[in-house]
Amino acid sequence: MFSRVANFCRKVLSREDETPAKVEVVPQMTVIPRDRHTISRKDISENALKVLYRLNKAGYEAYLVGGGVRDLLLGKIPKDFDVTTNATPEQMRKLFRNCRLVGRRFRLAHVMFGPEIIEVATFRGHHEAEQLEENRNNSQRGQNGMLLRDNIFGTIEDDAQRRDLTINSLYYSVADFSVRDYVGGLSDLQQGIIRLIGDPETRYREDPVRMLRVIRFAARLNMSIAPETAEPIPRLATLLHDIPAARLFEETLKLLQTGYGYATWVKLREFQLFQPLFPIITRNFTENGDSNMERMIEQVLKNTDNRIHNQMRVNPAFLFAAIFWYPQLEAAQKIAQESGLAYYDAFALAMNDVLDEACRSLAIPKRITTLVRDIWQLQLRLSRRHGKRAWKLMEHPKFRAAYDLLALRAEVENNQELLRLSAWWNEFQVSAPPQQKTMLNTLGDDPVPRRRTRRPRKRVPGPRRDGNSNNV
Repeated sequence: MFSRVANFCRKVLSREDETPAKVEVVPQMTVIPRDRHTISRKDISENALKVLYRLNKAGYEAYLVGGGVRDLLLGKIPKDFDVTTNATPEQMRKLFRNCRLVGRRFRLAHVMFGPEIIEVATFRGHHEAEQLEENRNNSQRGQNGMLLRDNIFGTIEDDAQRRDLTINSLYYSVADFSVRDYVGGLSDLQQGIIRLIGDPETRYREDPVRMLRVIRFAARLNMSIAPETAEPIPRLATLLHDIPAARLFEETLKLLQTGYGYATWVKLREFQLFQPLFPIITRNFTENGDSNMERMIEQVLKNTDNRIHNQMRVNPAFLFAAIFWYPQLEAAQKIAQESGLAYYDAFALAMNDVLDEACRSLAIPKRITTLVRDIWQLQLRLSRRHGKRAWKLMEHPKFRAAYDLLALRAEVENNQELLRLSAWWNEFQVSAPPQQKTMLNTLGDDPVPRRRTRRPRKRVPGPRRDGNSNNV
């Protein structure tokens, strides 16, 4: 009898000590029917519709998801259309002959229709069971919390929770033409809020590039960042050092060369994310942000945005040549002073040093760094215009980019000598050959360099080859 009472007391006490289990909040799905949203099939790529219809016909769930749905709801033209489904990548490959599987970290199916690629992802699942034997090959997490591999599949509800931003977690179905919202994305879209799904710090540690995506979408869509989404970013900015430099290069192009580079630059500085991308630049920031380097970056980004909005081509080589120009110039001057080398040689060494350091953070391809070097070297030659030099310079493939950098330098520095040189080249390019010749003949502020001519040596009297003296 006593033992029964003791056991009963132990059970009661153990219940009191137990912490209540966390109650999971199941997200309430909202279905927006066709008559309550603005998405129309005529605005969706025919190839994306083909993929959706074929998956549905084969018995799979399939939805348009991500930026395509977001942009259609905002009345914008999507750049691409992504599909998500419960079909696995291997099932996708069997269903589509024009399909190839890509990616190791995230296994994706690319269905190719000529130049257009429809990206199809299988519903992502959660990672609670990632330590189980069957999932060890599909999911892998680093010591810092970063997801190294994420091929655990789940339901559409799981997939919605695994996406990064609420506004990118909206699903459009061609089965009933409705939009499904699992995380309040439609409300955030209407209010203009960028909000991360889940615990922000955990999600940033899983993939630090999400911090850059938050900044990019906030700048591109002119939206505000939710306080809980914004707070961890400055603290976790250094996590970007763990991201491969090649991936950061691609992300940097998305940040600065998609038409919203200046607004992105402002936010990157605000959230201390510029340093992991451009450490050599950040070292030269000033308190008031008014150095030549900072004014150069602001102006080149504004010019790039204008060109993109006017449907004009942009070259990343020119962007990097302008961004790194003043650090390179400072390095050249330092090398020339410390080593005593000629300035041209010091300039060449500085190019190597600056680009090598830049490539450690961003894996800038050699095809781009080669063009950057050409643009920089031409800056030393643009002031030498006499004779045939001016015409030869204009024949150089990167002359126009070099001239644009010269004009940008003149505007940023407000240097009278550079302004005159820039104006001269601007007029010379559009002038007829006779007028160009006149312009070259009237150059007065650029002295023609003299060639050194050797004087003939005086012959010293001596025996001749025939044995007779020269004096004979």
